[in-house]
Amino acid sequence: MRESYWGYWIILLGVFVILIMMLISNVTTTQTQDYYIIKEVTEQSLVDAVDLGYYRTSGEIKINADKFVESFLRRFSENVALSTYQIDFYGIYESPPKVSVKVTTKSQTYNIGASSSSFDIVDRIDAILELDGVATGE
Repeated sequence: MRESYWGYWIILLGVFVILIMMLISNVTTTQTQDYYIIKEVTEQSLVDAVDLGYYRTSGEIKINADKFVESFLRRFSENVALSTYQIDFYGIYESPPKVSVKVTTKSQTYNIGASSSSFDIVDRIDAILELDGVATGE
């Protein structure tokens, strides 16, 4: 009889470990996916926001901050549901083009026993637009 209790405890421990691994796996997979989405969207939004008229007249690269924010939000919302994300823009410089974006992922609340836990993931990206081989005006 005593040995059967040990078997029950081992099965219960195994189920508990599997549940914890599933929770951790869900959080880390979300972080990896979010990072690459934010990185790609930031790069493409910087390219979209380049002020071509200013470049043609002066030969320097400059971005439009409003156009960057609009393009970033549009592209990001095409890939994910915005209801679970909080997006903050800080340090947007038009010339030289540099942006800093912080995206906070609001995760679900997990109830384990009497306590509840939630994991909020924060991703920060700093991006500088550089174009190799850009000829200045002659």
